[in-house]
Amino acid sequence: MKIFCMYVVLLQLLGTCLCQFPRLCANSEGLRTKECCPVWDGDSSACGALSGRGFCTEVLVSDEPHGPQYPHSGIDDRERWPLAFFNRTCRCAANYGGFNCGECRFGYWGPNCAEYRESVRRNILTLSTAEQQKFISYLNLAKNTINRDYVISTATRAEMGENGENPMFSDINTYDLFVWMHYYVSRDTFLGGPGNVWRDIDFAHESAAFLPWHRVFLLHWENEIRKLTGDFNFTIPYWDWRDAQSCEVCTDSLMGGRSSLNPNLISPSSIFSSWKVICTQPEEYNSREALCNATGEGPLLRNPGNHDTNRVPRIPTTADVEFTVGLPEYETGPMDRFANMSFRNVLEGFASPVTGMAVPGQSTMHNALHVFMNGSMSAVQGSANDPIFLLHHTFIDSIYERWLRTHQPLRTNYPRANAPIGHNDGYYMVPFLPLYRNGDYFLSNKALGYEYAYLLDPGQRFVQEFLTPYLQQARQIWQWLLGAGILGALIAAVIAVLLIVARRKWKRQQRRSRSPSYGERQPLLQSSSEEGSASYQTPL
Repeated sequence: MKIFCMYVVLLQLLGTCLCQFPRLCANSEGLRTKECCPVWDGDSSACGALSGRGFCTEVLVSDEPHGPQYPHSGIDDRERWPLAFFNRTCRCAANYGGFNCGECRFGYWGPNCAEYRESVRRNILTLSTAEQQKFISYLNLAKNTINRDYVISTATRAEMGENGENPMFSDINTYDLFVWMHYYVSRDTFLGGPGNVWRDIDFAHESAAFLPWHRVFLLHWENEIRKLTGDFNFTIPYWDWRDAQSCEVCTDSLMGGRSSLNPNLISPSSIFSSWKVICTQPEEYNSREALCNATGEGPLLRNPGNHDTNRVPRIPTTADVEFTVGLPEYETGPMDRFANMSFRNVLEGFASPVTGMAVPGQSTMHNALHVFMNGSMSAVQGSANDPIFLLHHTFIDSIYERWLRTHQPLRTNYPRANAPIGHNDGYYMVPFLPLYRNGDYFLSNKALGYEYAYLLDPGQRFVQEFLTPYLQQARQIWQWLLGAGILGALIAAVIAVLLIVARRKWKRQQRRSRSPSYGERQPLLQSSSEEGSASYQTPL
């Protein structure tokens, strides 16, 4: 409890954000002034300052040195994020959040963001059929709805002009917004000239920020779906793939089965067969020295199990997960994909979950599932195109949570300096705006307002995984149940009336049968005690 309170206090001090390029800042004025402090409609002041929700302030970036993996400086917009675009943003106070402080922080609700609420992420395989269908419908709605708050950049900052005279931003649907963000954070650096790029760079993978970055990514994805649907109880389900022998979620009723016409495609019976992918052609972008502009690039591809088995011999097991969670050190050595006995590197999948040692040329744990899917999900930059990405990363986040609860690390366990560029504690996460620091999310999800069903104690787990689905299903069909109850009550009442009438009629018949008619003579006494005496009758 003490640790939880410390986390809550810490969150009070942090700014909060939503996603890449708020629409209100994506214009010439915003680029010229380098300020992104939108007005909150509630009081018509920047960052809701008049209501004490936040204020517009200078961005101070960390000057701690990064590792040797990236030897360049001043050529990539993501360096010292977000200074290439903005140097003033909103910093929200108390429990307020959002790009203009008009929303609440993760885990807080209500008009004044004073109510803490904990949501539970559940196993997709234990959801009711109705809940599974609702999740899929939300995904498809997000894929087909332009995001109202955010746009994407379709060019580098230099291409937009020194004073922002040529802003190059584009609308995008809510699902693809997150696909683009995942592409942007992991793309290669343009060094000048067609195909001249630096590949050994990634602001969200292959080092310490891998787990905190994806944690924030999932929280924002949840938040956008809640705003889109109005369902503020929504949480992303997870797929617990431990010991699985196949893709258990690859069915037409869930994430789409395999097409019988082409094993690399999704079954026509699934809504996902109509989806178009974006940001899947990095070599083309590099050759043109251009950013992905979110144009559709063909169907979603997936052929689970038909992958290189030398690289991934099997889906990770329970034993693999237990070994990984037991590793005490978060980062070690070079703090990259060659780190040994590093919890992060083993969980990410560059080291063995049996020995803890780096295994170049093989993919384990997190990476293994991406390779196993053998399609759009298997290339880093475009992997979020496949909705299984969400189920997979939510389960990875739960393993991260298990490690945090098991070892309860101090903030100092997270690397402060010399990690690959973008991964130090004080580095702001690319491409979120306003800003999140990596080290601020090296903490339990209890401080962020969510929990995992399988990490609950047995009693709570029974309620979440067994009782809750039945109650929710009953709530969805309550009108039918009410009608059935009323009809049943009417039938029971009619039967009761009929029984009462029948019983009364039967009793009357019984009384009649016991009462003789007047004048009828019945033998009351018959005696033969004396020889020859005659029998006699006495009238009533």
